[in-house]
Amino acid sequence: MIDLQALRSLAAVERHGSVVAAADALGFSPSAVSQQIKKLERQSRAALLERQGRGVLLTERGRALVEHGVRLLADIERVESMLAAEDAPQGTFAVASFSTATRAFFGHVARRLAEDAPGMRLEVSSVDPVEAVELVAHGDAELAVVHNWNSVPLEVPAHVSLEPLCEDVADVILPASHRLADRTVLDRRDLLDETWCATPKGAICHEALMRLFSAEGTIPRIGFTDPDFATHVALANDGAALALVPRLGRPPLPEGVVALPLAGETPKRLVSAAYRRTMSESPGVRLIVHLLRHTRVI
Repeated sequence: MIDLQALRSLAAVERHGSVVAAADALGFSPSAVSQQIKKLERQSRAALLERQGRGVLLTERGRALVEHGVRLLADIERVESMLAAEDAPQGTFAVASFSTATRAFFGHVARRLAEDAPGMRLEVSSVDPVEAVELVAHGDAELAVVHNWNSVPLEVPAHVSLEPLCEDVADVILPASHRLADRTVLDRRDLLDETWCATPKGAICHEALMRLFSAEGTIPRIGFTDPDFATHVALANDGAALALVPRLGRPPLPEGVVALPLAGETPKRLVSAAYRRTMSESPGVRLIVHLLRHTRVI
């Protein structure tokens, strides 16, 4: 009978491109992953990997085994989820979340889990939603909290479900001494010559800022790049830059800045829980989604 963990190891090697990277993702030693794949090779009586520079590629037999094996593993996960539906959540539960959602949601969620599911242990990592979806899709996380900006859609594979949690609006943060600080709303055309702080390129929030002036045929001038919105607020407080900062997880603003909405289409993002469809009946997924849905965050 095929060893399911060995099958998972082979799929991880295909996804990450090397035995070492696959071992790191799975939490095993490279030697253990190599032994599992050698066992599969003995069972299939064929080579499954071939060297390619510093990494490895799957042979034709290896790719076929992963293609069929991934469907098998998904079916097993679906059955396990169904069988566990009436049980109390147990064990470690890996969650991927973007930083402001981690700050806004998971202190409350962790406290409630300690009361309602003491046998369950959370491991929450903060990553960009694109990476979070990949972690869930490939089985490296059970659940993710992600967001879709109205201007930047998030691509989600067909086998991953999204459950909406809340809507998050972004405001422009500018110094209280700024010439526009006394407005009630801001017109985009008045902001074309400003300097901005942005999250790093590739992050969804960066792309949302880049599209802020699309109707005007231009893009913001970026003077600072930092992944933390708290840094954006600090730079606005110092008068160095403006920032587009969502309200979710936003701490109290210092007296030296104001937060103002934009006129026209409001920059906003839909915050959702993402999980594999095979985990839809998982008691852990259902409990965490319930707690996320009932956490007051904005």
